[in-house]
Amino acid sequence: MTVSTPALLIGIATLALGTFAFRFAGPMLAGRWTIPERFEQLTGIGTVVLLTALVATATFISDHEISSPARIIGVAVGGVLAWRRVPFVAVVVAAATTTALLRLAGMS
Repeated sequence: MTVSTPALLIGIATLALGTFAFRFAGPMLAGRWTIPERFEQLTGIGTVVLLTALVATATFISDHEISSPARIIGVAVGGVLAWRRVPFVAVVVAAATTTALLRLAGMS
């Protein structure tokens, strides 16, 4: 499918204007519109649920199959360290090292 240059430029301009309008409307409406506390709680919970689902699918499924145990254990190590509030770099290094060592030991 080929897209003509004018159509591409119109699409880019439309998205740029829409993005600007959303970013401009936020501060302008912030003082006039109050969000109910229940809605704020639900959006907070929704964020956690979506991130958990993303982590779960990225961890447990690879190429339409169950991931290797080494990957699952590595992510679990990272999750425990993150829960214990270990610095992010240490969490990533520990998870990657755990996964690499388990794969080196033959767990794939």
